[in-house]
Amino acid sequence: MSTDALERTAAPRARAGTREQWARPGVRLGVLGAAVVALAAFYLLFDVPGSYAFAAKIRGLTIAAMAVVAVAVGVSTVVFHTITQNRILTPSIMGFDSFYGLITTVMVFVFGASGFLSADSLMLWVLQVVVMVAFSVLLFTWMFAGKRRSIHLMLLVGIVLGTFFRSFTEWMQRMLDPLDFQVVTDAMFASLTRPDPTLLLFTAVLVVGGCAALVPLLNQLDVLTLGEPVAVGLGIAYRRLVMLLFLVVSVMVAASTALVGPILFFGLIVANLAYSYAGSFRHRWTLPAAVALGMICLLGGQIVLEQLFGFGGALSTIIEFAGGMFFLYLVLRKGAR
Repeated sequence: MSTDALERTAAPRARAGTREQWARPGVRLGVLGAAVVALAAFYLLFDVPGSYAFAAKIRGLTIAAMAVVAVAVGVSTVVFHTITQNRILTPSIMGFDSFYGLITTVMVFVFGASGFLSADSLMLWVLQVVVMVAFSVLLFTWMFAGKRRSIHLMLLVGIVLGTFFRSFTEWMQRMLDPLDFQVVTDAMFASLTRPDPTLLLFTAVLVVGGCAALVPLLNQLDVLTLGEPVAVGLGIAYRRLVMLLFLVVSVMVAASTALVGPILFFGLIVANLAYSYAGSFRHRWTLPAAVALGMICLLGGQIVLEQLFGFGGALSTIIEFAGGMFFLYLVLRKGAR
């Protein structure tokens, strides 16, 4: 056989080998990890004004906050999708974001803008996390107390409560003076830059603890993707497992929301991208893929915002706009099917 014939025979095999390698989830995660490292290095080193030590400290805190939010939101959304068997819903559907807005509005309404701004940030963070987790635990306990309770009913209750919280929040905001209203409005926009180091540390501890609690449950999460009847038939203690997962999701979402504020559609974006990119339904691949894609979205968005628009907007606003369009795409695509 001639050299040209050998090359023509070897070329399809090489392409097939390349496709086979790319199909491996580990290789895909490696590419995502490299992209995250490259973006983080670019954000730290490129166009540093003034003192590099000061800029590196500020940007390092921003990257750390992005990492915590990406882990909390990405992991909690994927787990929430597994529990509910629905890839359009997110933990915010349970009223977390609207409940956070209600808590903030009540604080400003009672103590005033000066009292809210002068209060200890750690105390406010702890109060917000405790109240949001307590609300979710009470809701989940009530919904699963009877034999006829279902996740779909719980989701319906969450939607109704979220609507009520938003309506009550808007009613209270109408009675605030302009300064108090401005403080509430600022608190409702997520901010990932210059986070409080103490709050970041406490949030990271809760998020890492939540991830540690999920590691032994990865195989059971894979079984949950098959549905409740199959999971029960395979010996999964369904109700107890779902309650534990809801608790972990509640703690992670509450901690990240109290740290940076609400980001409504962020989890929807990264979770659905992770399902398409990971090439596997196993949670050992989809969870880190969601985290890495979250970091890429946050770092890439922040770099574009700073370098192209000169801080001409808030990153959370861009995420909400893109997430809203993505949500409509998912709804229309599902409806077409």
